[in-house]
This record gives sequence, C-alpha cells and structure tokens, in this order.
Amino acid sequence: MERMIKALPLPILLMGVSALAMYVPAIHALLTHHHHTARSFFYSATLFLFATALIGLANGSNPRPARAGRASLLIMLAAFTVLPVMLAVPFYIAVRDTSFFNSWWEMVSAFTTTGGTLYEPDRLVGSVHLWRGLVAWMGGFFILVMAIAVLAPMRLGGFEVFFSGGPSGAPAAAAPAADGGAEMSERIAHYAVSLAPIYTGLTVLLWVCLLMAGDRSLTALIHAMSTLSTSGISPVGGMANARSGVAGEMVIFVFFLPALSRRLWPGGGELRASPKLIDDPELRLAAGLVILVPLFLFLRHWIAALEVRTPGDFGAIFRSIWGSLFTSLSFLTTTGFESNGWHDARDWSGLGTPGLILAGLAIIGGGVATTAGGVRLLRVYALLRHGERELDKLIYPNSIAGGGMMARRLRREGAYISWIVFMLFAISIAGVMMAASLFGLSFEPATILTIAALSNTGPLAGIAADVPLSWAHLSEPIKAVFAFAMVLGRLETLAIIALFNPEFWRA
Repeated sequence: MERMIKALPLPILLMGVSALAMYVPAIHALLTHHHHTARSFFYSATLFLFATALIGLANGSNPRPARAGRASLLIMLAAFTVLPVMLAVPFYIAVRDTSFFNSWWEMVSAFTTTGGTLYEPDRLVGSVHLWRGLVAWMGGFFILVMAIAVLAPMRLGGFEVFFSGGPSGAPAAAAPAADGGAEMSERIAHYAVSLAPIYTGLTVLLWVCLLMAGDRSLTALIHAMSTLSTSGISPVGGMANARSGVAGEMVIFVFFLPALSRRLWPGGGELRASPKLIDDPELRLAAGLVILVPLFLFLRHWIAALEVRTPGDFGAIFRSIWGSLFTSLSFLTTTGFESNGWHDARDWSGLGTPGLILAGLAIIGGGVATTAGGVRLLRVYALLRHGERELDKLIYPNSIAGGGMMARRLRREGAYISWIVFMLFAISIAGVMMAASLFGLSFEPATILTIAALSNTGPLAGIAADVPLSWAHLSEPIKAVFAFAMVLGRLETLAIIALFNPEFWRA
C-alpha cells in the first residue's frame, strides 16, 4: 500500500481519494431514497475518478522529480484553495437553490476544518451533511500528515519553537527525522500509512460510543468525524440538539485530548521535550487553561452574589461547571462545540456572552502537529517560560537558569520566534478586518468573524457575540476575504511568507 502511495504525485492522489469519497454520500443517499442527491454524488465521483485515472496515466510516462519542501507547501496551498472546487461540484448539484461560489466556500470551510456554514441544518439532507463532515475529516487527516511529514523538517507549523536560530545567532538544531532524512514523498507516504489506522480507529470508536449514548447513527458519525478533525460540523446544529446529552459530551471530551499534543500521535513525539507524557508542556498548559476558565466563571458568580442569599441548587452548579469545562476545551481545540450546560454557565457567572474568553481560547488553539488550529499551545508556553525567566532575573540578575539545553532554547530562541508568530497573527487579524471593513462589515462582526476564520473555529461566530452572527448573511466579497483567512489560518502566515523567500526557492 505504501508503494502505491509513493508512486502517485500528491495532487493526483488527493483527487483520487476525494473522488472515491464521493461514493460514500451517494450510497447513503440511495439508501435513504434521496435519488437526486445520490445521482449528484455518483456521477461526480465517476467523472472525477475517470479524470484522475487519465491524469495519472499521463503522469506515469514522465519521470517524477523529487518533491522538495517548497513544492509540498505549494501543494498544501492548492489543496486548500483549488481542491474545494472539485469537492464543491456534487454539493452544488445536490443543493438545488445555491450558487457555486457558496458551494466552494462551504468546502473551503470544511476542508480547512473551520466548520463555518452558510446553510441551516434543515436545509440540507443527511447525505449532504455527511459529505461536509467527510470533507472536514479528510482535511483534518491531511493537515495532520503534512504537519509531521512536511512542516516539521522545514521548521514550520510550531516546530520552529524547538528548531530555530535566535536573535543571538545561535545555530539551529536539526529537525527530527525518524526516517533518516528520507525524501519528502516518502515521509508523506510513511506517516499517511502510520496515522490512517489510528485516525480511523479513534473515529469509529467515538462513533460507537455516541451510538451507545443515544445519538442517531448519522449524527453520531458526523460528530465523531468533527471531533477528531476539530471542525465542529453538526447535522443538528450542535450538541444542544443531540440525543446523547451529557453522556455524549463526556465521551467527546475525552476525544478532544488528541488535539492538544503531538505526543498523542505517531511521529509527533519525535521532539523529545520531556520523557514523560505527564510532563508534556502542551498538555499541562491546556489543563491549566481549562481549569482556569470555569474557576473564573464560578468565582465571578459568588463574588457578584456575596451580599445576596442564593439557593443552593447543586444541579445548576454541576451543569454550570460541566458546561464551562466542555465548552472551554472545545474552543481551545478549535472545535467549537457548545455544551448543553453553557447557558447555565453564562447565567451562573452573570456574564451575558463571555465571547472574549472563548475567542481567546480559540486564538491560543491546540497542540503542534495536530488537527487543531490557532497560534498553538507550545508557542504560548514558550512565551510564558520566557516571561517567568525575565521575572526571575529582576530578583536575581546574575542567576543562571537550569533545565538543560532544550529548556534554554525554548526560553530564548523559542520565545523569540513565538513572539514573531504572535505579531504575524495580530497583523493578519488587522489585515483581514481591514479588508472586510472595506466591503461594509462593521467593527464588532468583523473582529469576531476574523478570529473565527484565522483560528479555524467557525462556530465561534454564533456564540461569541451578543447577537449570533451568520456567515450566510455576508456578501460574496466578504466571504471571499474570510475564505482566504481560513486558508491563511490553516497554513499559518509563517509558511505563506516562506514561499516568498528567495533562499527558499534556491534550495
């Protein structure tokens, strides 16, 4: 199987896999008697599979050049912008009353695992919802493989925190290469084959658990794919309309964890930052954030009601704490599922819509080399350690910090590059907001939607503002701006800038 993957160029492989995936909603639509939808996906799958075979045969007669890192970056950029054109064809045919531009935007949102949607759940049949969830699931797997196989050797996507030279001119450490410095195509094939069984197995396991918790089969499957890919796509409008209730949320809560650390995926643990999983900085920082937010909301209630006698409703207390825990971790992983108890948490805290908290969690994001978006926990951790060290030097100016070479590099060069990434992210927010404002979008919606797009947390739009925002009400130019922002957030500004580096192209 690995040889077959190596034999095909990555763009052709992506086309073939996407074409084969179209048969899944076609079969589902046929079984549920939605024959127009079934024909739309079946004919599109057959057409694109035939076209892929012809392109593959034509490519086979030419020698395949080595797949350099810059070519892989360009392929990633094309995958998030051009491939959705192909993915949008069956969607456009199946949904009669929509435009092709909206269909393309929906597929960009799904494949980048943003999860923003232009359609109400009742407007789409189950097979089309399945296609959205499947596209997001494939997009999550694609970025997971490319992060480890491509971005890690190039010191991008968060790996530059450990493997980068700093302002002092210190030499950069070598990037991890468990495969002995293999060609890029071989790395992609190796990690794709290694990750596929685990990624699929976790999805199936979560699907079964949600079925046991009471969800419908289609809802459970899409929620399982959305959780592993951190897309937050739901055919019923979120967890509030799911049948599994708190039991389903507890199961999903556990499956959020792989989005917090690269150490939980094969190949991601090659960065030997710590010998034990419990000492992983990303997991420890995530645990602190997830505990801190519910604690803040809980204490906010007691401080505000200090002089008022309130009844001890332990059920409301539990729902409030659980709603805060689940929703905090959901937005930290950039999934965007809202707990059934989140409204209780809001009422308990006395804050109408604590959207700033959720937006902050989405900006921080999940772990390096995971399906999550955002700035990444590892970069935040590097800045925290640097700040801690600077405070120590204020008290003990001549002190020497320990922790070993890796810890010193994290506090110096790692914090330096992390600060650059934060500044680039802030500039990206300002640039996207300015572009959206030029087309008539007001300040507050522009801010929330920009953060939602750049952090790949589409559901943030419906929960962060006092009045829920809708992607569907935007004009086409504004939608195009946010589609670009989704791709920019998925690839990160640093990787896009690398494409314009002359030295990068001479390598």
